[in-house]
Amino acid sequence: MLHRRLWGAAAFAGAIATCAVPGFAAEQTSRWLTPTMINARAHMFSPDLNFLTFQHMNQMFATRTVAAGDHVWQLPEKPVSLEGDYNLHGKTVSLEDYLEAISTNALVVVKDGAIVYETYRNGSTPDTRFMTFSVAKSYVSTLIGLALHDGLIKSLDDKVTDYLPEMAGSGYDGPTIRDLLRMRSGVDWQEIYKFGSETQLTQVHDNSLVGYKYRWCDYAANQSKPGPNKPGAVFNYATLDTSVLGCVLERVVGMTGAEYMSKKLWQPAGMENDAYWVMDGPENVGREFFGAGLNATARDHARFGLMFLNGGKANGKQVIPADWVQEATVPDEGYEPTAEGEPFGYQYQWWTLPGSDAYSAIGLFHQFIYVDPANNMVIVKASYTPEPEGREDENIGLFNQIADRLSK
Repeated sequence: MLHRRLWGAAAFAGAIATCAVPGFAAEQTSRWLTPTMINARAHMFSPDLNFLTFQHMNQMFATRTVAAGDHVWQLPEKPVSLEGDYNLHGKTVSLEDYLEAISTNALVVVKDGAIVYETYRNGSTPDTRFMTFSVAKSYVSTLIGLALHDGLIKSLDDKVTDYLPEMAGSGYDGPTIRDLLRMRSGVDWQEIYKFGSETQLTQVHDNSLVGYKYRWCDYAANQSKPGPNKPGAVFNYATLDTSVLGCVLERVVGMTGAEYMSKKLWQPAGMENDAYWVMDGPENVGREFFGAGLNATARDHARFGLMFLNGGKANGKQVIPADWVQEATVPDEGYEPTAEGEPFGYQYQWWTLPGSDAYSAIGLFHQFIYVDPANNMVIVKASYTPEPEGREDENIGLFNQIADRLSK
């Protein structure tokens, strides 16, 4: 199961509503740290309203814009009907019933480079920028690849502390950038979603994203510790690892992650709409929540997936190095599944499907950018399930049935 892997899972409120944030400008403290705003962030996962909150995160969080450019990569549209019978848990259902059963806000299907199907539900539109949680990790990985290509990172085998010396003495004193990309940092971290408990994830979530008391990378530098396994040895999914990768990126590029993403990825690829990152603090001190905070339209997510499907090319232009696309998404020789009985593997912040060349960015509450080279297809799904995990098979099952229908 994916219970160790997808960020966040419940509602939060209470004690941190009265927290103070030293050093913040008074007007920013007033804007973002009112009890109402803290309570809103604490309850963004509410099952009765998350279909809506996942469409409007910029009204609850400080954000940073990833600016689109003037030249848009226009995707051709060749609509086809996907109506018919689908199998869900052994029962025959319509496409609409399937989409409702798996809590779909948006679905975009790109086949042979053209949009063949898209639907927007629950008040969303093609311009809605959806919170897609850990899908963000695949973007951060890509930005690391671009910084490597630019020579700003010398090698993936460099130590984290080569770029972030403030991590000396922490759990990140030892692992390499490659270790973090593969979620093998060796840091003592448990991605457990029992909020209200004293788990690390709860502490960091409550204090950074909800209360704005410290940043994710502050926790990494000041409180993280080495775990029982050596760096590189054992897969252990950790949103904290991706947060540190984002801070490495900031340091080497000399600008915010959002600025670099706009310059090197969003504008060169011809994305249609601005994206934005939710931040772990007000604008003057917060950082992008690199682990899960990107908000973008379903069509722009589809463009990102299509770039990977096309070996890093967007509208015929090489934006992402082709060798990075291969390295980031194809498991190493001698690959082993992340855990016994699990259906997914992992490479550089992308989930891989053993026995298939398909791979996917996957986020909490069942968000997907699913890339299927064998069928020359990309599927983007924005969701709002009551539970944050455990329904991956239902979604991959739909994607496979769509692929079968389009291949006929």
